[in-house]
Amino acid sequence: MADFSHLVANNPDFDDADREWLHHLVADWQVIADLSFADLMLVLPAPSGEFVVAGQCRPSTVMSVRFDDMVGTVVEGEDARAISKTMSEQRISRLDHYRAVGNTTVCDVYAPVRRNGKVLGVVVRETNMATRMLNGRFESESIAAGKKLFEMIPAGAFPYHDAILNQRHNARVSDGFIVLSEDGVVEYASPNAISCFRRLGSVEVMEGKYLSEIGTSLIHENDILPETLPLVLAGKAAVDSEINADRSTVSMRSLPFYDEHGHRTGAVVLCRDVTELRRREKELETKDVAIAEIHHRVKNNLQAVSALLRLQARRTKSPEVKAELEEAMRRVETIAVVHEGLSQTADEIVDFDKVISDLLRMSVDLATSKEQHIHISYLGKFGMMPAQDATPLSLVLTELVTNAVEHGFQGRTEGNVWISVGRGGNNLNVVVEDDGIGYTSESDQGMARSSGSGLGTQIINTFVTNDFGGSVRWEPRRDGGTRVVLDMKLRAAQ
Repeated sequence: MADFSHLVANNPDFDDADREWLHHLVADWQVIADLSFADLMLVLPAPSGEFVVAGQCRPSTVMSVRFDDMVGTVVEGEDARAISKTMSEQRISRLDHYRAVGNTTVCDVYAPVRRNGKVLGVVVRETNMATRMLNGRFESESIAAGKKLFEMIPAGAFPYHDAILNQRHNARVSDGFIVLSEDGVVEYASPNAISCFRRLGSVEVMEGKYLSEIGTSLIHENDILPETLPLVLAGKAAVDSEINADRSTVSMRSLPFYDEHGHRTGAVVLCRDVTELRRREKELETKDVAIAEIHHRVKNNLQAVSALLRLQARRTKSPEVKAELEEAMRRVETIAVVHEGLSQTADEIVDFDKVISDLLRMSVDLATSKEQHIHISYLGKFGMMPAQDATPLSLVLTELVTNAVEHGFQGRTEGNVWISVGRGGNNLNVVVEDDGIGYTSESDQGMARSSGSGLGTQIINTFVTNDFGGSVRWEPRRDGGTRVVLDMKLRAAQ
């Protein structure tokens, strides 16, 4: 069964602007369904001449008439005739009788979807008449507001051409709504909307007052005023904003009403108390900053340790001790580079391709003499990687590359190292190859050849086999040199 995107994309009568208009409609029509306490269906003409349901919207403020997914269903009978009539007359129409949908009595109203005078389809509003039995002020005001927005569809005024929505956690009808007159006077405020403004510190009766005056009275002289807030409070544009007062935050969205001539006649403003959401976001931001600062300080401390090792290496007389200190210094700097990458992100994930590129270049520079020129090439991507995996993997790769440079290119001025990466989910395959002097110069009984204490060999085997549950395989390269194959399972892969 076809979905909305397929039905819209494969209709030859639509251009890109038509398709974009329909996407905007279904992205924003939930507010009409909620205000109207009614189900909505978007019906489009198919190339075959039939009418097909392309979109469906159930209200969140009342039980839906439709329990089944209607998208892809062909409309037949009197419904199809009413839709055809609506498209040809290009105006709202309705059946002259109620219709039964299962055990529910439904009133159908049809609105043509128009863009620049072109009819694209029809929005069908299905109202369960049982919900109209005991309507109070809340229901009547909500239905009237939904009716005004619904009537804007055939006028080409809904969805809005220039809507500006920047807020996270936008308000919904059930969160609270306020109906404004053309002048911005509050004609009705739902109980939840009143509660939102009580949270902000307003205690006055809202009806009959300018919403802009109520809102601005809550703002102090030095408070930051969002640019879009005056437009929202006056109901003059399809924008959203936030108002902060009394240590509380309310997200607001304005939906202006327009008549068939394009004149603004009022607005409905949706309100949502997002105080706790914003408080939690600030807590997370604070934690992110603290974590980044910790990584930054760890990096600085590691660099200080590296500097001390370098100083000690320069003062020692023993070549063996100096070599061991330089190895320790390189490993400490490897970990420091990973923490530097972590300090620049809000989470515990680093771009490992960037990190390892810098690390391996540094390892090669440290291991080579002035006359040597070793080139590193990459095939494939490591991708984003959590710190839990990035730190040990960076140590393994720098040990392998350092081993290749120190033992594979002895007596040579040039050489190449290739790193091939294959990643699928948490499975990682890495192949490190070089065109050095041979397999036996770099390996010893299937492991990295030790150049001192053997710590490098221990690092490679311990991390790959114990931490990653993988394997290391050393073998001669077909065209000369050495080939090391790593098969690993990442522990915290994203």
